[in-house]
Amino acid sequence: MSDSELTQAKLFDVFSNARRRRTVQFLKRQGGSCDLAPLVEQVAAWENDTDPDDVTRTQRRRVYISLYQTHLPMLEDHGIVDWDPDGHEIELLPSEDRFEPYLDRHLEDQRQWHRLYAAVTAVGVVAFGLSALAVGPLTTAAAPVVALGLCFAVLVLSIVQHVSRRPGLARPFGRASR
Repeated sequence: MSDSELTQAKLFDVFSNARRRRTVQFLKRQGGSCDLAPLVEQVAAWENDTDPDDVTRTQRRRVYISLYQTHLPMLEDHGIVDWDPDGHEIELLPSEDRFEPYLDRHLEDQRQWHRLYAAVTAVGVVAFGLSALAVGPLTTAAAPVVALGLCFAVLVLSIVQHVSRRPGLARPFGRASR
């Protein structure tokens, strides 16, 4: 099936299954190709919320059978991967950027932003408490400065979080986005 025949409806159908989305996600991480064994390990790890080293034989076998018999042939039929069942080699075909909107973004290594927001909030609560009690250098006159600083910190955190979640966005200092 050519790239032009791959309509949005067909893409929705193909990527309606988590194993197919995870397969393409893993292939993208691996530079576009890999063997079946590491793919099976990682997909089983994602599904069982564990490390690939901790995947059991049963979990691995369940993923292997469905990938081998169902999901990889379907991805190949739609022209998304080139799958060699005899050699267990899988290659993501060139139109991989077209699949980006359909992939699981939560599988990416992400910072735990809630901890940063919680830290800023904790600092704010402590600073306001100290200024309300007029303890130390913080007095009621310093409260507006503290509030402005905290608002600025939340704004900066929000911008950094937003930029880090945008695929393909050029990053400062030469770092490429994931």
